[in-house]
Amino acid sequence: MIRIDLHVHTVYSGDSNINPKMLIEQLNVNPYVNAVAITDHDTIEGYRQVTKFIKAYEGLLVLPGIEVSTFEGHINVLGVEEMPRYPINAEELVDFARERQALIIIPHPYRVCGLGDHARKLNADAIETLNYRATKIENRLAEQLARELNLPGVAGTDAHRPNQLFRVYTEVNADPDVDSILKAIKNGDVRIGSLEGYEFKY
Repeated sequence: MIRIDLHVHTVYSGDSNINPKMLIEQLNVNPYVNAVAITDHDTIEGYRQVTKFIKAYEGLLVLPGIEVSTFEGHINVLGVEEMPRYPINAEELVDFARERQALIIIPHPYRVCGLGDHARKLNADAIETLNYRATKIENRLAEQLARELNLPGVAGTDAHRPNQLFRVYTEVNADPDVDSILKAIKNGDVRIGSLEGYEFKY
């Protein structure tokens, strides 16, 4: 069982002050979470930098990802180490991900920069139903969307500041490698929770 913060930004996002080295140091001492997905805005440079520091520790895992700014809103793609072309619309990004066997997660659909109901038109793999920076109402709407689309719900902090890291997580029943984790998420073998005690199962 692996606990992952599936939505984290580093300084390479431009609006985050989370340093890659500090991120891994905090992950190493966290008693609950042992993996993280780097989802910087429109860049994979943060992931590349984080992988340099994680080599010094055992038992930690980092997933490659991007939070892509499409015309319709933001979409998280996990499992890719290359950039899509820009500008791009949501449907084109889904095609990009499918060609690379990557995972499509709809982050904070009803928060600012979210896809909103346009998510219903996409072939996504999961919905972020617990976003640490979203309101309870926004998260409830995302949960309802996941249920209506029969998609797994996942959690991520969307951290841009160190004190936001690992406050919520996705518990994944998978082996400690990227392919196994992505497959388990797609299959819905997940449970989400938070350090605040808010937890529910799909």
